[in-house]
Amino acid sequence: MFASPRRARFETVVRAYANDVFRYLYWLCRDRSLAEDLSQETFARAWAAWEEQRDEKALKAWLFTIARNEHARTYERKRIELDPEAELDEIVSRTASDPALGIDIKRAFALLPETYREPLLLQVLGGLSSAEIATSLGTSEDAINMRLSRARRSMREMLEGPAALPARRKEPTA
Repeated sequence: MFASPRRARFETVVRAYANDVFRYLYWLCRDRSLAEDLSQETFARAWAAWEEQRDEKALKAWLFTIARNEHARTYERKRIELDPEAELDEIVSRTASDPALGIDIKRAFALLPETYREPLLLQVLGGLSSAEIATSLGTSEDAINMRLSRARRSMREMLEGPAALPARRKEPTA
């Protein structure tokens, strides 16, 4: 039995991007079976909307957007218990300064604020460009470039310490 051209094209896309989508979801949820389920749901939703997809160049970004939304749906009803008085930067710095933590790459990623972590994951694991990430997250490319820069800087500081960062040049005042 022969597959339709539409189905054959979709299967090609699944083969091309399934591993990238799974890796991205795994980094988001840190649970292999949940990442597998979310990957399947991502491709099921993509198939349901396949006729609407027109831009061949945006397929990967489109799939990552679906994956991101599927991950978000998982946690829609779950409430995270946090101290409402604590600032996020304070929580992150308190955790990062714990010498017993022995920060590695995974832990450093986990310590990044989500606004930095998500674009960095999309770039590193998904191989998306700044423009594709901006489209996927619904923001500007300049905002994404700023977040990526800050994410890299934070990662470097967490992994190597503040001394590893290059000194900022001061602009001469007129």
